Amino acid sequence: MTAPLRPGDPTTVNVALGERSYDIVIGRGVMASLGARACALKPGAKAAIVTDDVVARLHLEAAEAALAAGGMPTSRVVVGAGEGAKSFLGLERVCEALIAARLERGDLVVALGGGVVGDLAGFAAAVVRRGLDHIQVPTTLLAQVDSSVGGKTAINSSHGKNLIGAFHQPSLVVADTAALDTLPQRQFRAGYAEVVKYGLLADAGFFAWLDANVKDVFAGGAAREHAIATCCRMKAAIVARDERESGDRALLNLGHTFGHALEAAAGFSDRLLHGEAVALGMALAAEFSARLGVLAPHKVARAIGHLAGAGLPVRLDEVPGGTPDADRLMDLMAQDKKVKRGKLTFILLRDIGQAYIAPDIDPAPLRAFLVEKLKQP
Repeated sequence: MTAPLRPGDPTTVNVALGERSYDIVIGRGVMASLGARACALKPGAKAAIVTDDVVARLHLEAAEAALAAGGMPTSRVVVGAGEGAKSFLGLERVCEALIAARLERGDLVVALGGGVVGDLAGFAAAVVRRGLDHIQVPTTLLAQVDSSVGGKTAINSSHGKNLIGAFHQPSLVVADTAALDTLPQRQFRAGYAEVVKYGLLADAGFFAWLDANVKDVFAGGAAREHAIATCCRMKAAIVARDERESGDRALLNLGHTFGHALEAAAGFSDRLLHGEAVALGMALAAEFSARLGVLAPHKVARAIGHLAGAGLPVRLDEVPGGTPDADRLMDLMAQDKKVKRGKLTFILLRDIGQAYIAPDIDPAPLRAFLVEKLKQP
């Protein structure tokens, strides 16, 4: 976290997974190096770029030009923007397009976009021809700091978020921070929730740095790149220790048990973006931690105050269209991937920067907590 800010100097973070290790390249303008890097990984290969119709208008030509400059032929697969693409139908369309493009096992899938595209393209790469290598080129803040790193790929089920998927690590992540210049402010704020998450779960110093530098992170430049690189270093270290979430990688789900339930209740729609749901989930996790007596109330206020100050939702009444009752939320949380033998597991906080895994949460006080929060104006 204390590494000096170096404007304009790309940063490389390695995800150490033995023979499957890969680099995350972070910096302004690094998209131009995509072709050279892809060709170094896969000489003689061709690539299919999977993107959505919004990102295609903004960045597809640059990605194609970069790959062409490296000598790599490309085809394109364009899906509709939004969480609705992460469905069986969306997966089928992408898989069939990759097969129609005659991608072979030695070729590449390039995921160009935010978390939806990264999840969808990565999952398609995991299953087409029993596995193709892929490169993540994240174009949103949320994807650059979180979803593009670590190999989690998935589509949604009617029962919940990301319930159908596979672990499939990328061969490379190229995070061009210039792409964030085109990001709507609401999307950037939603991505910032995942930045805050890293400070809350394991790095009080980073959280304090964000407190002091939040305006500069939103403004761009060296502070933004520093925040992205810090998050990537933290995630890379956790993934290297626990690739398949059998231990402390679960800490990265801080706010997600509440958040995923709220996303499902909102129909995986633009009513509630993923990062907004995570922000709400972290606020609820902090308050529930205090309810259990493990987090001091002033620490709750500090965490929630930072999220609210960044323009993120922290109360259930801030969800457009409202939220379902406590029983429905409990049903949705029962489908969480961390549930073991039917017992709810939450990621909670002992302090700023000290998250912990709380297994076998008693549903009665949890339901009572939700009932209270749903009644608050």
